[in-house]
Amino acid sequence: MRSERILVTGAGGFIGGHLVDYLKDLGYWVRGVDIKLPEYRRSVADEFIKLDLRIRTSCRRALEGMDEVYHLAADMGGMGFISKEHIAPLYNSNLIDTYTIDEAVKMGVKKYFFSSSACVYPTYRQQEVVDILKEEDAYPASPNEAYGWEKLLHEQRLSAYKEQTGIKVRIARFENTYGPYGTFEGGREKAVAALCRKVILATNGSEVEVWGDGLATRSFLYISDLLSGIYGLMQSDYDGPVNFGSDEVVTVNQLALKIIAISGKDFGLKHVDGPQGVRNRYIDHTLANSTLGWFPTVSLDDGIKTTYKWIESQLKAK
Repeated sequence: MRSERILVTGAGGFIGGHLVDYLKDLGYWVRGVDIKLPEYRRSVADEFIKLDLRIRTSCRRALEGMDEVYHLAADMGGMGFISKEHIAPLYNSNLIDTYTIDEAVKMGVKKYFFSSSACVYPTYRQQEVVDILKEEDAYPASPNEAYGWEKLLHEQRLSAYKEQTGIKVRIARFENTYGPYGTFEGGREKAVAALCRKVILATNGSEVEVWGDGLATRSFLYISDLLSGIYGLMQSDYDGPVNFGSDEVVTVNQLALKIIAISGKDFGLKHVDGPQGVRNRYIDHTLANSTLGWFPTVSLDDGIKTTYKWIESQLKAK
């Protein structure tokens, strides 16, 4: 077993749960912390503690004896959630982020990872014209929704802590991440999972609902590729924000049609009113390529197939 003891916050969630698996496979002792237990499986963490990290004393308990922190805990969801829930990301996530870094410094944590988001990038650069966004393009600031503002605020907070205390900070900004064991219903699910659920539940001859005109563009990153990027960043000496995402950019319509093709069913799309977010988002990954030697390896088609099969198995089990 490796000597470092690692805390993963948000370990009851999709990315956090996968990250616990990844770190355990590498031989680390891992403590998982979340306000809830993992929804679809038992955590393999050496220790899993249910804690509310909006409370300072809970953060202190979580950080006891830890060498490194992978901080993923946040109040968040897909576009359906962040487009209408503005107070929760600002209030809850801000408390979690404020206390976690402050207690990490006090407890002597050596290295701190933060999961930021492509939502920090200016909305005015993500409209009709496709604009490839590099890490330095986050300013002048105009993030996507309150969720994006809170993420950008914590990036600034981490910069201050790094300068004043010397704690090693690593920041990843990533696009839509998907894969098995992610939420696929209930209002917090993201695009790939939501569309997989809709297609699985639809019958031949019917239509699958897509919010808006379906022409908004996005890239989607498979969970295993994100995990290798996060870990590579933590092992590196680079301390600025780094983008992680896929170069396969598709419209929401194209994404839906890929899922329909995988299902083998025969039906069309029905466009309905719903939140769409920014029109075009394309984040540049050159820095991750050149600095970390990181490149995504799972194609969108292959990733969707795996995700679709898992969601289908869950719905059949119900």
